[in-house]
Amino acid sequence: MLYPIFIGLGLIIGAVVGYYIRKKVAQTEADSLESKMQNALNDAKSKEKEILLQAKDKALQVIDEAKKEEASRRNELRGLQQRLEKRESLFDQKLLDLESKTTKLQEKAKQVETVKEQILQIKKNQLEKLEKIAALDKEGARKILLENVEREMADSLMSRMKKLEEENSTELDREAKKRLAQVIQRCSVNHAVEATTTVLDLPSDEMKGRIIGREGRNIRSIEQLTGVEIVVDDTPQAITISGFSPIRRHVAKRALEKLILDGRIHPARIEEAIGEAKKEIALEIKKAGEDACYEVGIAGLDPKLVQIVGRLKYRTSYGQNVLQHSIEVAHLSALLAEELGANVTIAKKAGFLHDIGKAVDHEIQGTHPELGRDIGKKFKLQEEVITPILTHHEDKPPTLEAVIVKVADAISGARPGARKDTYERYLQRLQELENIAKRHEGVDKTYAIQAGREVRVFVEPDKISDLDAEKMAQAIAREIEEDLKYPGEIRVTVIRENRVIEYAR
Repeated sequence: MLYPIFIGLGLIIGAVVGYYIRKKVAQTEADSLESKMQNALNDAKSKEKEILLQAKDKALQVIDEAKKEEASRRNELRGLQQRLEKRESLFDQKLLDLESKTTKLQEKAKQVETVKEQILQIKKNQLEKLEKIAALDKEGARKILLENVEREMADSLMSRMKKLEEENSTELDREAKKRLAQVIQRCSVNHAVEATTTVLDLPSDEMKGRIIGREGRNIRSIEQLTGVEIVVDDTPQAITISGFSPIRRHVAKRALEKLILDGRIHPARIEEAIGEAKKEIALEIKKAGEDACYEVGIAGLDPKLVQIVGRLKYRTSYGQNVLQHSIEVAHLSALLAEELGANVTIAKKAGFLHDIGKAVDHEIQGTHPELGRDIGKKFKLQEEVITPILTHHEDKPPTLEAVIVKVADAISGARPGARKDTYERYLQRLQELENIAKRHEGVDKTYAIQAGREVRVFVEPDKISDLDAEKMAQAIAREIEEDLKYPGEIRVTVIRENRVIEYAR
């Protein structure tokens, strides 16, 4: 019985003792933690003081540095201000000097104007006195003086002019003939070229009726589709194709040849034959342009421009085929450019395309040089190529290549047999040459010789002096250039002859 009681008391006593022991341990731990916290707090306060001291030191250093930098900047600004003030004073001084010089110059200019007016007035007074004394005005005196000088110096001037002309022309003619002869000998071109044909031969006269058709429906169909006129007259076994465009005439001729060979001639077959002829002509034009470019050695042209070149195959000028003429001018231009040291490529291309405007001059208004210029600009040719195309008929082409193209064009057109003209047109041109010379006062007789290549003018010696004859030759040549169109050049010779006859008895 007592044993359980003792156990219970022991447990109670143990619990009380354990509580006091735990409390004591906890108190001890609490005191230890508080002391640690106090120590940490004390350490933090001491560190705070050190940091504050360091911050104050750094702040003082920054303030010192800022003060020093501010003092340095103030010194720099003071120096800049002093320099600016010095420059401003110098500028003001220079401005004052400039104003002073300007004032002096203006005063001098006024003095010069005053002196100039005085001189002009003195000159005017002197001229008035001279005019009163001589009873002539200024223009009259000048005219009389020039006439006297011209009269006195006419013989010496003529002799001097003739001497200079003979010296220069002889040397230049010799050198020019030498170079032109070399170029012409190196360029040999056949002139028996194909001309545009407008007459179609028929196998029999019965074919005329078939071409006309019932109530003229066949011939009307051909004319409407080709734009040409079919002339059926009494000429045996032949009809005439009349039209402004040579290409249209060739299309009509080719279509009629197909119809005659086929034998079937009616509106439907006519339309078909004309379509085939147009395609064939277009291919021939393209091939002609390509062959011409290949023969000349020019590459890189626009295909449309090559086709325009091919149209020249069906274009003639004074009976000369223009495409063959263009090829010849290209070769001559290249050879002349080599002789004279010009740009061979530019000269050759310009010579080849110089008459390109003639390919469209039947369809578009304007001269062929202007049309050629427009075509060149459209296809973006070089300006060095366009200039000879535009100026190859002018008196003074602006570039060496343009002069070369003009000379080559004249050589090609002036070759014997290169061009031909009708008899009526030939006589008319000769008559026009003689009439131009007869318009001048003092002309006795005029003769156009050498197929219109030269005009000889005989003047009355008692009315025309040697100097007047020289002026007359220049005036006639200028009028011929302005009024007439002709290939090559025309020589004007004015002859003044004095014949003194005396008899010895």
